[in-house]
Amino acid sequence: MSQAFKDLFSGIGYFFRGLGWVARHPLQWLFGLIPALIVLVVYAAALGALAWNLGDIAGWLTPFADGWSEWPRDIMRVVAGIALFGASLFLAVLTFTALTLLVGDPFYENISEKVEESQGGAPPEPDVPLMTQIGRAVKDTVLLGLVALGFALVFFACGFLPVLGQTVVPVVAAFVSGYFLAGELTSVALERRGLLRKDRFALMRRNRGVVVGFGVATVVVFLIPLGAVLAMPGAVAGGTLLVRERLMADSLVTGGDDGSRVNG
Repeated sequence: MSQAFKDLFSGIGYFFRGLGWVARHPLQWLFGLIPALIVLVVYAAALGALAWNLGDIAGWLTPFADGWSEWPRDIMRVVAGIALFGASLFLAVLTFTALTLLVGDPFYENISEKVEESQGGAPPEPDVPLMTQIGRAVKDTVLLGLVALGFALVFFACGFLPVLGQTVVPVVAAFVSGYFLAGELTSVALERRGLLRKDRFALMRRNRGVVVGFGVATVVVFLIPLGAVLAMPGAVAGGTLLVRERLMADSLVTGGDDGSRVNG
C-alpha cells in the first residue's frame, strides 16, 4: 500500500480514536454536546426552510428554462435543486464546525486539554490576552465562511454538469470540506501551541494525507442526521491526538509572523 493510502487510513483512525476517547470519558462527551446542540437548532431551521422552498428557489435560479417543454424543464430544476442543496450542505458542514467551536470555545478547550493530559500532559497556554484570542477566533471563522462560500458556489455551478455533477463533484466536495474541517478541529490544540492560522495550514499541507483522511471521516459522520452533534466532542478529541502525534512530530515548528518558535 502506498504511503498516501497509509496516511489517509491513519487519518481516519484518528477520528475513531477520538470517538473512543470520549466513549471512555462520557462526562466530557455530554459537556461537549451543549454548544453543538445550540448551533444545530439554527442550522436545522435554515436547511429545513431551504428544503421546503427548494422547488421555488430552483425555478427562480433557472428562468431560462421557463419556455422549455415540461420534461426538460423539470429535469433542469431537479438538477438545480440538487446542486443548490448539496452546495448548502457543504457550506453548512464547514461553517457548523467553525461556529460551534467559536460558541463552545471553553467547552472544547477543556476537552482538548483533558485529552492532552491523558496522553502525558498539555503544553502551557500561550501568553495571549483573552480579547486577542476571541478576535482571532472571530476573524478565522469569518475567513473560513468566505472561503467555504466561494467553494460552495463553485460546486453549485459544477453540479449542473451531466453525470460528473452528481458523482465526481460530491466526492471532490467531501475531500475539500474534509481538509478545511480538519483545520478547524485541530485549531484548538495548535493554537495552544501558539500557531496562527497561516502556520497551522502550512503544517497541514506537509501532512496532507493524514489530515484529509481525518477530515473526510468526520464529514461522512457529520452528514448523518445528528452525527455532527453526537460526534463533535470526539472529533475535537481526535484532532488533538492528530496534533500531538503527527502534526507536531517535529521537535520544533516555526511559528507565525511574530517569529515565535513553538515546542511540539
